[in-house]
Amino acid sequence: ARMGRTVVELFYDVISPYSWLAFEVLCRYRHIWNIDLRFRPAFLGGIMQQTGNKPPAMLPKRGEYMLKDMKRMAKYYQVPVHMSADDFQRILGTSSLTAMRFITAMDMTNPQYLEPLSREFWMRFWSQHEDISQPENILAAAQQAGLSAELSQKALEMISTPTVKDRLKETTAEALKYGAFGMPAVVAHYDGKPHLFFGSDRLELLGSIIGE
Repeated sequence: ARMGRTVVELFYDVISPYSWLAFEVLCRYRHIWNIDLRFRPAFLGGIMQQTGNKPPAMLPKRGEYMLKDMKRMAKYYQVPVHMSADDFQRILGTSSLTAMRFITAMDMTNPQYLEPLSREFWMRFWSQHEDISQPENILAAAQQAGLSAELSQKALEMISTPTVKDRLKETTAEALKYGAFGMPAVVAHYDGKPHLFFGSDRLELLGSIIGE
């Protein structure tokens, strides 16, 4: 018999819509599968840079496909991602660094808010098409996720500290160490070794490998 729960790490960035899909689906499965789901906020920009990867929409045909794919995936998984062709420019024009540092600060101080806070950022960026790089929008997202003004302000002050910057860098480096080249990167620790799954469309395979 298998002892304990399988640790499944989800490396994600809120600028990635596929990360949102994987996040919601894993949140549903953690009640059904014998897994210990761990959220690992990381920086997609750093991963792309380190691996020489490029956003999918840089290739026009791939961009066209991605729009259709996202529509189907959003409907199938019942996650309100609303994507249009304009979003490709919006992604390229937005840095998620501040948001991911804020989420990291929250992970370090009040990890119980990590799930609602991350969801709120995706909601704002991918459902309501708001800018998530500005401090006032970051604070609004935190408030919506149930954080007090005091906690949000404290996390906002922490984002410029070496502690938070280093933690985000370390998590991103860890994802790279497992072989990540984009997001989401899902790592299941099973049978004494890490198994990397890229994207939100490999979750059945993840289940079958960990015996679910």
